[in-house]
Amino acid sequence: MLNNIIASVLPFFPEKLVWIFSKRYIAGESLEDALRVSKELNSQNIEVTLDVLGEFQTRLEKIEFYKATYLNTIHESVKAGINSTFSVKPTMFGLLIDKEVCYSHIRDIVKLASSNNSFIRIDMEDSKCTDLEMELYKRLFDEFPRNVGLVLQAYLKRTMDDIMDLNTLNTKENPVNIRLCKGIYIEPEEIAYKKKHEINLHFAEDLEFMMANRFRVAIATHDEKLVQEAYKIIEKHNISNDMFEFQMLYGVTPELRKTILAGKYRMRVYVPFGKEWFNYSTRRLKENPRMVSHILKAIVIRK
Repeated sequence: MLNNIIASVLPFFPEKLVWIFSKRYIAGESLEDALRVSKELNSQNIEVTLDVLGEFQTRLEKIEFYKATYLNTIHESVKAGINSTFSVKPTMFGLLIDKEVCYSHIRDIVKLASSNNSFIRIDMEDSKCTDLEMELYKRLFDEFPRNVGLVLQAYLKRTMDDIMDLNTLNTKENPVNIRLCKGIYIEPEEIAYKKKHEINLHFAEDLEFMMANRFRVAIATHDEKLVQEAYKIIEKHNISNDMFEFQMLYGVTPELRKTILAGKYRMRVYVPFGKEWFNYSTRRLKENPRMVSHILKAIVIRK
């Protein structure tokens, strides 16, 4: 209850106060900040995914701005020699306004990434976007099978059906590339599992199906039990290191990240940046009030 109350009033706090905790999880406002953080992570043998903050856009001029920002981010990342991929949220490009406009913009971004031998991950947003983002991914996969991937959320009851659907596209030459996470958006019980043990069970089932069918999988979790379960599945199916990687958010569970790296597994860290950090931070708190404990810790321990 206390977490929910704090999360609901945090958007009215001064930005400087919110930044005290946000700076642990966001690289900064500028591309220069993101490149600096990315270089530091690369030096630790950690790959990165760069993400520009600012989803759910409704104005065409802002959509054009974010497209130009992504194109520049790719150019500058390549120029700086950063070992990175890039993550896009389709609602930033008008998915809920005009799906064809969205497709056109993201296709241009994927095309540039492809020409630089890089990769774009299409983020999965809340349930009203799921079908649209599945369709968007399939269209892009048809043209750029090695340069585009999708996120699926284990807490949605439909996810195994979506995985089986995508398996029809999956081939040895061009494996489907999926980032599997638990899911953060607040969804009704009719469509989403709510209990932690249920979500973990389905995460493991989804992961095992994809690995058994030789998807290329990004295992996105900060849950040590799921990391241990992933190790078992990897060993059981004799999965080569080039077919999977672990992924974590910037600033979250660094100690667990170190143990995964010590095991010689690939690690990629999601690095968000941009001037929309305040809206991003407060929105994520509304979606996941349990993060409040991290905020309070960050306020007390100012690093």
